[in-house]
Amino acid sequence: MQSFSYHKPGTVTDAASLLAARDNAALLAGGMTLLPTMKQRLAAPDDIIDLAAIRELSGITMEGEDLVIGAMTRHADVAGSDLVKEVLPALAGLASRIGDQQVRHRGTIGGSISNNDPAADYPAAILALNATIVTSQRAIAADDFFVGLFETALRPGEIVTAIRFPRAKRAAYAKFPNPASRYAIAGVFVAQTGGAVRVAVTGAAPFVFRATDVEAALSANYAVEALERLSIDTQDLMSDIHADREYRGHLVMVMARRAVAESLKRSG
Repeated sequence: MQSFSYHKPGTVTDAASLLAARDNAALLAGGMTLLPTMKQRLAAPDDIIDLAAIRELSGITMEGEDLVIGAMTRHADVAGSDLVKEVLPALAGLASRIGDQQVRHRGTIGGSISNNDPAADYPAAILALNATIVTSQRAIAADDFFVGLFETALRPGEIVTAIRFPRAKRAAYAKFPNPASRYAIAGVFVAQTGGAVRVAVTGAAPFVFRATDVEAALSANYAVEALERLSIDTQDLMSDIHADREYRGHLVMVMARRAVAESLKRSG
């Protein structure tokens, strides 16, 4: 790890100013990705801007009908929040299964979605729940936020400040985890908000994506049986040492059926 300058601003404005003034700076949220990549010399920022002291970036509140979670809120706090369990229990359940206990007590929701790892859990929830990502500059719709492998729509100098989640009539997340990392080999988040059904898949492809065929089937008949004879196109799925694309395609449908069954169970 090479030397760097360390900064700990107290406001989002100060953090954004520091970020804009330095050509090779990195934001530090939970550090779950940044620190390991620095130790492996895969990243070498000249400046580290630690967001931990910015109080306005943490917390969980209701604003109207939206559940608003600050970007620096840790996974363990989302998992343990009574408010999240009441309004979006599927999101609390997802957070409770991220990594291990150490990761859940350090990692943050804003850091996770800004990194956009293709096997991370939160991007599936963001996309399926049609959340809005609030930044230091604007609000970004879920469908516009995740651009590609480790890539988002964030502009240079832009900082995620919060995520706004609408209430869901039904929602659940099911994943088949890698036994070592707990990242998803295939994870599916299913959500029904009003008459619309959205289904997002993580872990199976180099990017999080919406399974539109699954959405159409569930929009016509929100039941496990609607997915029994359905399969997904595996052409764009990943093949690696953990699973080939055909197996991942199979897992996606298994996880989709489990998520639908869980969402129906929760909604009574």
